[in-house]
Amino acid sequence: MSGTSDVTPSPWHEGELKLQRAAGVAGRMDGIGRQVLRDYLVEQHRGFYPRLPFIVLGAVDPQGDAWASLRSGKPGFLHSPDIHTLNVSVPRDADDPAERGLEDGAAVALLGIELNTRRRNRLNGILHRDSADGFAVSVGQSYGNCPQYIQLRRFSFVREPDVRGSAPPRETDRLDLQAQRIIRRADTFFVASYADTPHGRQVDVSHRGGNSGFVRVGADGALTIPDFSGNRFFNTLGNLAINPKAGLLFVDFTNGDLLQLSGDAELLPDSAGIADFEGAEHLWRFKPRRVVHRPDAVPLRWDFMEGGWSPSTLMTGDWVEAARRLAARTGS
Repeated sequence: MSGTSDVTPSPWHEGELKLQRAAGVAGRMDGIGRQVLRDYLVEQHRGFYPRLPFIVLGAVDPQGDAWASLRSGKPGFLHSPDIHTLNVSVPRDADDPAERGLEDGAAVALLGIELNTRRRNRLNGILHRDSADGFAVSVGQSYGNCPQYIQLRRFSFVREPDVRGSAPPRETDRLDLQAQRIIRRADTFFVASYADTPHGRQVDVSHRGGNSGFVRVGADGALTIPDFSGNRFFNTLGNLAINPKAGLLFVDFTNGDLLQLSGDAELLPDSAGIADFEGAEHLWRFKPRRVVHRPDAVPLRWDFMEGGWSPSTLMTGDWVEAARRLAARTGS
């Protein structure tokens, strides 16, 4: 991340700094960033990745479109041979629109997230590939994330990870009814974004959670998304502030479908209904340009655990409640 300070460059780039200043936390976040943003994996995180059955990826294709994706493997398919490297043992996948952004030398992002414990770790860096069977990522930044808004789910494999699903992907330029249904019932999605800074491209992929239906599908096919209180890093929103491209991933946890969207995003002004959506600190709008639905794309299924709703999620609202608040406030 870029920027300047009186001593050494800021750990945050200009988009992140813009939102931190607006929130009145820039001074505090400067010190936190210097402490928690590392160019290596701590031992705890090196031990964390081999436990995981999947990894979330953020990549940018040659046209500059951002994509979020999910790749899976039996625990151990992620391995850190040293503190500066994470190896990812997954084969090429021509059905994945993110694949074209996973070339040697590309800037990428990874999110390790353990849904049954709410643990997660993010990293970004440069991909190195000399095989079609996997790649390595040299760590640019690595840092832990808080467990907020993560719903608890327990995973199981329904087939071997290297056995592909039988249904082909479907690509369109808009949301069909099935895609809208997936989004409207989702309580989780992942978002990839990136910024080209003076120090090179920085890609990020992150988790978003809320009550079912927290993503609103508009009549024009655009999505309106509340952004809840978090760690004040503003990685995603900071990227969008200076580069309006994003990629969204919705996972159907019951059947292994992936819905991948790439398009354009914008931060909405403070007056655009934030006060009516409980817990929202910002709203942003996403208009997909490319929509890829991949039935049975992953060999994993997830069961919602008893008491699995995040306490943080339960404190947030939904769009029905937001509409009621707006009506009460305006008398309409």
